[in-house]
Amino acid sequence: MKLQRTMILLLILTLLGTLLPATSAYAEDVANAGRVHIVRRGETLSGIARQYGVSINALASANNIRNRNIIYVGMRLIIPGSGSAPASPPSSPPASGGAYTVQRGDTLSGIAQRFGVSLGDLRQINNISNANRIYVGQALRIPGRSGGSSGAPGPVVGSGKRWIEIDLSRQRLIAHQGDQVVLNVAVSTGLARTPTPVGRYRVRTKVRSQTMSGPGYRLPNVQWVMYFVGSYAIHGTYWHNNFGRPMSHGCVNLRNGDAQFLYNWASMGTEVVVHR
Repeated sequence: MKLQRTMILLLILTLLGTLLPATSAYAEDVANAGRVHIVRRGETLSGIARQYGVSINALASANNIRNRNIIYVGMRLIIPGSGSAPASPPSSPPASGGAYTVQRGDTLSGIAQRFGVSLGDLRQINNISNANRIYVGQALRIPGRSGGSSGAPGPVVGSGKRWIEIDLSRQRLIAHQGDQVVLNVAVSTGLARTPTPVGRYRVRTKVRSQTMSGPGYRLPNVQWVMYFVGSYAIHGTYWHNNFGRPMSHGCVNLRNGDAQFLYNWASMGTEVVVHR
């Protein structure tokens, strides 16, 4: 019996000797790094890196992360550097004129934090019903910090001629101002039997909301409508989500948030160039 107790004691001491160095090494890593961040729902590695004011390369390296798009809720991330608190949001927006184009890894809450605005105002001004559904290349209007989203004047995004390009082959709409692209999004143009007309036109009528109807369809409350030739218009779309492929009777279908941005940005007479 005494021999059995001795063997059990030796086994416990051996296990402790194995575990303690790993625990001490982890504690040393944390001490050298500054702190540990526990990943929460909706967070991305790039967003966490911005939050703590470190580079995404340093964060990935410190945590031996090979695929930066794969992190999970509850994951413990060592934050490199000696700082003990998250970096404060920038004092002024990094993008000029109250407009921002969504980048890979962005979240709506992270963008709101970055610009120092409320998530509610950001969602309202961009007509976003689901805060988890934004996409790379989406143009967001950034509300003023003091006035929220009321009024909704057209965004100011630099100087230069404003014009709209519609690329039928790629199913893309690109809004240009001078040498800057302010919006580059997937759209749905006319089907083969109801094509969108090719040519150079101008915005000639703007309608905030209307009912659209024709053979076999009637669509109430179509928003952010801009006619550029005949009965053909650029407008918001709520009845499908197949952007990037032809779907329409000749009009240019956009997501409602993109259509709202474009409606506020483009004035009467803005040139519209449709090409293949």
